Amino acid sequence: MFCADPQSLPPPRGSPARPASGAVARGAERPYGRERAVTSSGGGRDEPVPIDPDVDLHVPAQRAETAGAHVLLVLAAVAAGGIIGALARYAAVRAWPGDPASAPLVTLGINVLGSFLIGVLMVPVAEGHGRRTPHPLLRPFAGTGVLGGFTTFSAYALDARDLLERGEGAAAFGYVAGTLLGSLGAVWAAVTLTRRVFGRPGAGR
Repeated sequence: MFCADPQSLPPPRGSPARPASGAVARGAERPYGRERAVTSSGGGRDEPVPIDPDVDLHVPAQRAETAGAHVLLVLAAVAAGGIIGALARYAAVRAWPGDPASAPLVTLGINVLGSFLIGVLMVPVAEGHGRRTPHPLLRPFAGTGVLGGFTTFSAYALDARDLLERGEGAAAFGYVAGTLLGSLGAVWAAVTLTRRVFGRPGAGR
């Protein structure tokens, strides 16, 4: 699930302050990209940190962020985005001019487009491009909400079942494989193109 970056939200009133940098396990302070780990010899090496750790429940300050008004803001952002995404998918299905039997093509297009858009979204959000930090509610609103409501796995599975039930095994296989490969290809293309636009993190520093 996409979730707001816990480090960008202030701790609830009365909760303990976040530990200073270096006081918690590596990866708790910087959830994205790479960090510099100090070795016993005093040098450093680049180590990967989790891409999307959300909240580390082992850290009291972060665990406190899962309660109170902050989680309500995240839930509200997801709900609002989900309404928008679901309505957009409904409008796309209703606007399809083809035969109802070709409805799987609409679902395929929706899922491929949604995969492309999530690739575009997550490059600046997860990799920290630019000087401005994305709003902490951008990911739950646009990612989990809008794009989560726009794309659909259930309709994808139902379409495949309907094709099989009609005896169109080849079409069902092509639909299942085409959706999977198309969505993966769309994410890859979106991430590649967006990185070229924004530049890789740390470039030019």
